[in-house]
Amino acid sequence: MAAAPDLVLDPSLRDWVLFPILLVMILVGILRHYITLLLQSPPKQLDVLAIREQQSLARGASLRTNGKLIPPSSFQSRKTYLIQSFKDGIFLKDQEAFKNKDEPKAPANPLAEPGGMDQMINMLKGNMVMIVPQTLLMSWINFFFSGFILMKLPFPLTIRFKSILQSGVATRDLDVRWVSSMSWYFLNLFGLRSVYDILLGSNNSAGGGMDMAGMNPAMMAGGFQPGQDIYKLYLSEAENIELTTHEYLLEDIEDRILEKYQL
Repeated sequence: MAAAPDLVLDPSLRDWVLFPILLVMILVGILRHYITLLLQSPPKQLDVLAIREQQSLARGASLRTNGKLIPPSSFQSRKTYLIQSFKDGIFLKDQEAFKNKDEPKAPANPLAEPGGMDQMINMLKGNMVMIVPQTLLMSWINFFFSGFILMKLPFPLTIRFKSILQSGVATRDLDVRWVSSMSWYFLNLFGLRSVYDILLGSNNSAGGGMDMAGMNPAMMAGGFQPGQDIYKLYLSEAENIELTTHEYLLEDIEDRILEKYQL
């Protein structure tokens, strides 16, 4: 069976299809980033009790992670204090609700939590900023450039890449290295993040509006989601601290340094 003849592409495809798709996707990503910044609502300021409630879990995790750097007596005193504090719920901002925790109550409504509604609205905004431009881009490429072959990769690939690189081109004998217009769109969609990082900085929303859009910084800092039972998280952290063993890394550090450098 004779091999299929190689293709010769018109240079106009490069100038009027390949580069325009790349340029439009970069511009759309930059536009998406700034629209996301404009749509985000400023986070609400938390009071002191709410901040303490959130940061207490980080304090327990820090003790478990870095406790080996403090003497055993200091570690044990902090361990005892945090375990008892978590179990007694002294870090909770709503002490009245904690005292009545055994009484039956309705399930927590995430939208009733502070910032819960704002977080959900911001997530909806981020999803819309991500979905609408991508839908328009796909429709534009599919309508005007459907079935176009735009480029050939300079390195060999296995047949498994055919469905990835030749989306919308139903040609069985075509070399797998050829890239269709729709596949070029997907390659840019997932491969332009480094370009966005250079143009907009590492913390940008150009590559995917659903990554950071709509996330309340206060919620992210504390690790709590609306509707979570924070007391259960405290009990879990208390159990983790109780199971943590201590090995003091700085024991006899002076002798070890003198021995290492033969002083």
